[in-house]
Amino acid sequence: MFSLSTLVFTGFFFLLCGTALGAFLLHVFRSTIYSRELEQRLHQAESALQSYQRDVAESFAQAAPLIQNLSQSYREVHEHLTSSALKLATPEISRKILDAANANLIATKTSYVNAQNIQPPRDWAPKDAGSKGTLSADYGLRDDEPSYPAHPTETPDDYDFDGAAKRY
Repeated sequence: MFSLSTLVFTGFFFLLCGTALGAFLLHVFRSTIYSRELEQRLHQAESALQSYQRDVAESFAQAAPLIQNLSQSYREVHEHLTSSALKLATPEISRKILDAANANLIATKTSYVNAQNIQPPRDWAPKDAGSKGTLSADYGLRDDEPSYPAHPTETPDDYDFDGAAKRY
């Protein structure tokens, strides 16, 4: 018959072969299952995006005529009030109304930016009259102090010449 070691070895060999075959089949089928699921999710996301875009377009399409009607109604109300005020008021008051309307028209056409006192940025610092500017070659220098030190502040003994300064 068969020895125990041969049976154990054969069983172990077939166990490894079965495990490898199972892993291979799992890998093959998992990728197809995941790719189908991924495709479904992609199609759902695309349909949701297209639906959202249609809703936004419809909303703007409905809002445009409503805003146009609103502005037309405002214009009609304004014209009615102006014509009624001109008919019902005395000529002196009518002239004042027309002058005020013309002044409002002119005021609304002027830009807010033009009404402000805006200056462009400067690329220099402001200075007092008679003083040197900050870009002057001798700015901040005094006549009584030399532009270079009289005595050297460091000596060769201050360094080890290996790149590190001595610490005291």
